[in-house]
Amino acid sequence: MVYFEVVNRIITYIQGLTIYMFDTNPYKERMELAYLHFEDELKKIRTGRAHSSMLENVLVEAYSAKMPLNQVANVTAPEAQLLLVSPFDPSNIKAITAAIREDQTLGLNPVDDGRLIRVPVPQLTTERRQQIAKQLGEKVEECRITLRTVRHDALKDAKKSKDEKQLTEDDYKRVEKTLDSFMADMQAKLELATKAKEQEIMTV
Repeated sequence: MVYFEVVNRIITYIQGLTIYMFDTNPYKERMELAYLHFEDELKKIRTGRAHSSMLENVLVEAYSAKMPLNQVANVTAPEAQLLLVSPFDPSNIKAITAAIREDQTLGLNPVDDGRLIRVPVPQLTTERRQQIAKQLGEKVEECRITLRTVRHDALKDAKKSKDEKQLTEDDYKRVEKTLDSFMADMQAKLELATKAKEQEIMTV
């Protein structure tokens, strides 16, 4: 009888430790990936100032394949309103010029001299700045929705563990608190990045 009581106590103790076996790290990683995706989306949003990352999503038809621009050329921003593209192989200059011009999201008009490609970056009109600010707002909301979805998924999994008696109510609350901490960190980073981008967009 004493033996069974000892065994039951051990089982109860192990069950009490289950909270530490509920791994919240995968959900934290998903939140971090959502934020990294948001940062990548920010790079695609044009501002009135030239920066090399503006062209990083351009795909060039080279060597019978679609290749990222940074694999066939070097991009610099020597002036506030100018990008300079230096092809590694001069034979690709026409394809690079065409790829930049045909990317409708950029709205840029590159000019090549047979050796280098100059890409003027025009100043944005007030109306265009407002449109881009609206686009930024949509990207921010997409990221927030993704973060909330990850939190929801994590709590659903934790609740399932609680219903299966793997977690106590206190354990579940600790998981919830940890997730809320992750969310707060991501929201703070999101807010800072958004304000910085807004300032870029609206600065004349």
